[in-house]
Amino acid sequence: MTRFVFIIGSGRCGSSLVQEVLARHPDVGFLSNVDDRLGGLGLTGRWNNAIYRAVPPALTRKGRLRFAPSEGYRILDKQVSPMLSEPFRDLTEMDDAPWIQDRVRAFFEQRYLSQRQPVFVHKFTGWPRAGLLRDALSDARFIHIVRDGRAVAASLVQMSWWSGYGGPENWRWGSLPDELLDLWEGTGQSWAGLAGLEWRILMDAHERARAALPEDSWLELRYEDIVSDPSRYFAEMLEFVGLAPSVTFDAALDRQRFSTARTASFLTDLSGDDLDALDRLIGDHLEHYGYA
Repeated sequence: MTRFVFIIGSGRCGSSLVQEVLARHPDVGFLSNVDDRLGGLGLTGRWNNAIYRAVPPALTRKGRLRFAPSEGYRILDKQVSPMLSEPFRDLTEMDDAPWIQDRVRAFFEQRYLSQRQPVFVHKFTGWPRAGLLRDALSDARFIHIVRDGRAVAASLVQMSWWSGYGGPENWRWGSLPDELLDLWEGTGQSWAGLAGLEWRILMDAHERARAALPEDSWLELRYEDIVSDPSRYFAEMLEFVGLAPSVTFDAALDRQRFSTARTASFLTDLSGDDLDALDRLIGDHLEHYGYA
């Protein structure tokens, strides 16, 4: 059994859903939003799993005051480095200098030991960071959640925090290569097209990260498949992680609401011009991941 499992994806891909469901397994530890917000108190989440399973589901959902797993970027900034939370490029084993390796190990191992659960699950979105994480935590495994790039783009352009409206020279993902910049400008600088390029850039980064890791350390699943057949795909995740079947987890899975209603909402959220731009900019990548 691995100790550390990282759920990774482009963002707006369903990774939060996967993390929050897996965290209901009684043998899973995690960083909570309370740990993140109260980082100065030195909380290590000893009772996170028990509290999370005891809290009514209505008090764990987004959009309200809640208790739930967190990516924890505030506390990571303070206790590890902004390099881990806000890099402009992916992080590989070449970035794992002794000082950052020591901090990453201390941060995650302290919480693993404090929470006394067989597996500690954490989520990162954007860059995979898998090279650095695997180098610092040698038994780490990764669950990569993929979602249709058109759906990701349609969601991104509706987010108040999306940095793409400042142009590719001001966003978080580095400068666009000349080839992609020319293609994007050929779409009339479509916002949805730029969001699609963000997805494309991040998918390429995940492919590179995957190629550099042992095959058995990486599981890739599509969001659309998970919400269509959650029992099958969460069972696959538990087997990959090494977690035993659990009556408690099965009950939580039965209570969780899964919906396929938004899997193709980009068809109505975006204009015809936006959809044409996405076809031109990310069509090959969509086909690669099985999206017609």
